Amino acid sequence: MAMKHKFRRGIAALAAIALAAPLAACSSSDGGTPELMWYINPDGGGSDPHGGGQAEIARLCTEQSGGRYRISVELTPNSSTDQRQQLLRRFAGGDSSLDLVSMDPPFVPEFAQAGYLAPVPEDMIDEFTEDRVESSITAATWDEELVAVPFWANTQLLWYRKSVAEAAGLDMDAGVTWEQITAAAKEQGVTIGVQANRYEGYTVWINALIAGAGGEILTNPGPDLDDVELGLDSDAGQAAANIIREIAQSGVGGPSMGVSDETVALNLFQDPATSGFLVNWPYVWAAFPANNVDFIDDIGWTMFPATDDEGDPAPPFGGISLAVGAFSEHPDLAYEAAQCITSEEMQTLYMLGTGNPASRAAVYANPEVVEQFPMAEMIRDSLEQAVPRPQTQFYGDLSAALQREWSPPSGVNENTPKESAELIMAVLRGERLL
Repeated sequence: MAMKHKFRRGIAALAAIALAAPLAACSSSDGGTPELMWYINPDGGGSDPHGGGQAEIARLCTEQSGGRYRISVELTPNSSTDQRQQLLRRFAGGDSSLDLVSMDPPFVPEFAQAGYLAPVPEDMIDEFTEDRVESSITAATWDEELVAVPFWANTQLLWYRKSVAEAAGLDMDAGVTWEQITAAAKEQGVTIGVQANRYEGYTVWINALIAGAGGEILTNPGPDLDDVELGLDSDAGQAAANIIREIAQSGVGGPSMGVSDETVALNLFQDPATSGFLVNWPYVWAAFPANNVDFIDDIGWTMFPATDDEGDPAPPFGGISLAVGAFSEHPDLAYEAAQCITSEEMQTLYMLGTGNPASRAAVYANPEVVEQFPMAEMIRDSLEQAVPRPQTQFYGDLSAALQREWSPPSGVNENTPKESAELIMAVLRGERLL
């Protein structure tokens, strides 16, 4: 019960901060066309209405509305953590300008539980779930209800040097395990690019490893702290710890594994002297030619590695869910706009313009998409198997505690899963600080 009180105090404090500052302008034009404010995350398109990103979708959907609404965009910070802080302050202050919000899926349960999201209209649920990859629906659901709209989805693939895999005798078409690629990297003297810095990307990797062993970081999220149950101290948790420790201590994770994020891992893979394997998002396909990589023809891709021989791969799920704010003056129009924003037409445009994969399965059969992304079918298949991060209103504390106990990766041992579970529960109960 202590944490429930603490959580409410935290929200109240943020509300006080938000109310002390001027709220954003109301989300309608005076006496004219209703204005919908869309808080977008950085996606490469910025605020350019012709840049191929969310700002361009806002322009096109405004035109297609026939004057029913006008969508304006506001760019949120680069970091998902900073995005959460900004949005939370605005929601806590009852900001009516939050008509549409591009939201990192792990934060959807927190905002939904706090009552900050407008209910999805019953007659639109089928529209927002049909033709969507399953992982995107799961990520937009809280307490068995769809609370946001699947917008774009993301997943990690295993990228590899074909010559290295062949020399190691690996059958990449059949899929591989972490043990296999670690052994191959050691044998061939190459590296495996991973994300193990103390940041959100490390939680993504840990979650995928545990899920790939048939486990869950959070076995029961529950609406209240008393219901929360963790699955870290388990065989699956041990399997994840063993993989991370072996990659770190053997050196195949590279010299900077403890501070490695997506960019560091990409740079490691792009080094022709030690390039072997890389787990990363599909954006790297466009990065290779942009970074003048001269061995592109030697790069292959396949499903994210399985944690062991017995389980199926559980690729990470990323992307963005589209939420409608509970304090919006035009929730009906906002959901109408969401229909346009997440349509097959707009998701195709968005994937071609930014490289961010669609949540609509049909997009992956589009000839233009297949031409630009020859691994489109693999991305779609990966998204069907992808596993979102733990869904809980306490996610921020859970992720931060997990990152702390599993860092540095070279220090991970058989006690790490249990100790991280103990820290998470102590933090949630208000007994320890991060």
